[in-house]
Amino acid sequence: MSLWFSASAVTPQLRSIWGLTTSEAAWLTTIVQLGFVCGTAVAAILNLPDLIPAATFFSAGALLGAGANAAILAAPGYRSALALRFATGFCLAAVYPPAMKMTATWFRSQRGLAIGVIVGALTVGKAVPYLVRAIPHVGLRPVVLTSSIGAAIAALLVTAGYREGPYPFTSRPFSWRHVGDVVRVPEWRLATASYLGHMFELYAFWTWIPAFLAASVAVASGGFLRAPRLISLLAFTTIAIGGAGSIWGGLFADRRGRERLVSISLVMSGSCCLLSGVLFGRPIWILGALAMTWGFFVIADSAQFSTLVTESVPPHAVGTALTVQTSLGFLLTMLPMQVVPLIAQRTGWRWAFAVLALGPVAGIAAIRRLATLRARSSEKANLSLSA
Repeated sequence: MSLWFSASAVTPQLRSIWGLTTSEAAWLTTIVQLGFVCGTAVAAILNLPDLIPAATFFSAGALLGAGANAAILAAPGYRSALALRFATGFCLAAVYPPAMKMTATWFRSQRGLAIGVIVGALTVGKAVPYLVRAIPHVGLRPVVLTSSIGAAIAALLVTAGYREGPYPFTSRPFSWRHVGDVVRVPEWRLATASYLGHMFELYAFWTWIPAFLAASVAVASGGFLRAPRLISLLAFTTIAIGGAGSIWGGLFADRRGRERLVSISLVMSGSCCLLSGVLFGRPIWILGALAMTWGFFVIADSAQFSTLVTESVPPHAVGTALTVQTSLGFLLTMLPMQVVPLIAQRTGWRWAFAVLALGPVAGIAAIRRLATLRARSSEKANLSLSA
């Protein structure tokens, strides 16, 4: 998944090479979201995650994505790069949703933790380009190639080592009705609504936190940006710490409830959206502490939305359900990813992230309704058993 932000980590170099505006630079990441949305939409409509063996689907997506990502080094210009970034996102649609389904076949009682580890790996992977960029004297080419090599290794590992677990999901022949079977489940709708609130915040934060940190450091130092590689390292830490947040979230959710974990995470990350404006321009250690707290909680609940889906939809449609959910979520991310830099361009970076708090507010409302619905269903089931 390091393919996702490989271009974002070297945006300053690409802007210099191609003379890009802020909006054009934003599209280097936003177009990955669009490619992912198109890929997941095609996969969901054709039921591919429930028809093609997961390891085959995953490995093909990872290898093709690695190739599309590496090809950006030979791109003659901005438009070609956009096409390649779109192709990268399209291929990653065969990696992320299938990985969650693959993991779920090995777990029942600790499925939240298991999928949390997957999301944690995804999070650390996405942060890797910023870590490579922070190494002294490392330029564009090593950042891009490291991501592609990582994706190729992942494809080989899955091809050679993955086996389906003892709790496989049943499969059915292709049917146009699979998406309808999923959408009719009220638990899926509420879990997905809360997921959309989570996604409204997540990728805009991940994409623009390096620019926000750089702007804050420049203000604190009197208008001069110092130690740009320190900013890359802090950006890596801010995103990568979400790996620990995902594992903690899985442990907490399995023991004390998924809805409770989601509510706590959304409250914390939503508060950080607002605090970012208050602490903008403060010493780097203060803003860094906020950024890492935010990075921990912003992803801690992500796996639980997927886990809720695997527990609520018909077994034959789990792959399609996960794919539809992620497709809608990534489609929504495109809006805040474009809005945040526009706000920053007009008013400055101080309050650019405040708008993202709308996502957690909506997510909390939906997850509370889901908790009420699941509690009522549990009560009915207990009464039926008693009778």
